[in-house]
Amino acid sequence: MTISVVDLFSIGIGPSSSHTVGPMRAATAFMRGLADAAPPDLVHVELRGSLAATGRGHGTDRAVVLGLAGHEPATVSQHAEPLPGADVPTEGIASGPMGDVAYRITFDTSEIAGHPNGMIFTAHTGGEAFTQEWFSVGGGFVLSGEDMATLRGGDGAGELGAGVTTTGRGGDVPHPFTTGDELLAQCRDHGLDISDVMAANEAALHGGTVGVARHLDAVWRTMRECMDNGIDAADVNGGILPGGLGVRRRAPDLHRQLTEIRSDDGEGTHADALSAMEWVNLWALAVNEENAAGGRVVTAPTNGAAGIIPAVMRYALDHVVGFTPEAARRFLLAAGAIGIVVKENASISGAEVGCQGEVGSAAAMAAAGLCEVMGGEPRQVENAAEIALEHNLGLTCDPVGGLVQIPCIERNAVAAVQAINAARLARLGDGDHAVTLDEAVRTMAATGRDMMTKYKETSTGGLAIELKMPVNRTEC
Repeated sequence: MTISVVDLFSIGIGPSSSHTVGPMRAATAFMRGLADAAPPDLVHVELRGSLAATGRGHGTDRAVVLGLAGHEPATVSQHAEPLPGADVPTEGIASGPMGDVAYRITFDTSEIAGHPNGMIFTAHTGGEAFTQEWFSVGGGFVLSGEDMATLRGGDGAGELGAGVTTTGRGGDVPHPFTTGDELLAQCRDHGLDISDVMAANEAALHGGTVGVARHLDAVWRTMRECMDNGIDAADVNGGILPGGLGVRRRAPDLHRQLTEIRSDDGEGTHADALSAMEWVNLWALAVNEENAAGGRVVTAPTNGAAGIIPAVMRYALDHVVGFTPEAARRFLLAAGAIGIVVKENASISGAEVGCQGEVGSAAAMAAAGLCEVMGGEPRQVENAAEIALEHNLGLTCDPVGGLVQIPCIERNAVAAVQAINAARLARLGDGDHAVTLDEAVRTMAATGRDMMTKYKETSTGGLAIELKMPVNRTEC
């Protein structure tokens, strides 16, 4: 199976790719599998592991209800009921494109062997029951229990960082790679940039370049729209994000302040040489505040890290000469190549490896994309990704109250600035560096294995405990 950039950058709703987008896709897929059978009297959904621990705060229960009714993450209305942040009954009727279905949702923090983000769907029909396991493995990717068993050698066991979370599209590609070293070898042997390697592979997977370009353009357009929506949301819910923490949106006021400073400046820029970083902070905050509110975002590669790549791309638009629509595609292709290396050899799931797999991966991808469009050659691009990832190793995922708000929103802004610094630092070098991207990825996987579970998207450790805000905690 080959991961496609089309799958890696998908359009969905917040607040989480693994806890919202993935479960919605799994629920829809399960219901489609029942299409030829009699309609079920009841569908029982067991949310397991991390999905149970932070499911309410991450909107997993809402996502499951929407998925059972046939909604898709890319097209579901942001105003579909149940609304973001609303209390979702554990028993009720899901209504949507597939009609009405009675459901019951239960929460169990014990994990299913295979992945911490597990789900068990059971359709009860006339005294008979059909059960199927599903897993949300990060970035909105889902695997059935059968798929997971196949990837893990048929016994449900496997080792993180051995390619066990790989999913994507079948088909041969002209430049196959799963590691950073293999990617650089393809570039070296064929005289290609990293984005060229990806473009050729994507054309092979999708039967040409038109559909891929259309998708990448839609991704960049959705990112820009998300930034604008976050800036314009000052009056939405009084400027307070849903979930009960009382977190106020910062992007609208920050945009007003920066715009006023720019207007007062005679040349339209700050006197401060680092003023661009304040705008980067703004773009990242705007996206992740929209994500926290259940708005439409791009998994890049996850929703929890969705603000980093858009903010860096907006920086490129404003500060890199010649950042055309074609350059935006090259940015996303190069970033996607790094995302593939990480997903193939470690994980992009916070429940599996902590936030190093989400924000760390996104920072590495953004640094690579920026370095590519700044004229970096493949070794410099790989170096940019390595720098960004190396300095996020060990980053924990400890969302306060089970919400993708503290520290997630601000963390995206910090990582976006870090990614720009990594790209510029690598661009000034010659590509020669002591630690390779592959070594950083393997270290990330090993760190994820060693990290205590309470620091991996359970809200039972770290800041989630220190701040003592038990909002949306699951009672099991």
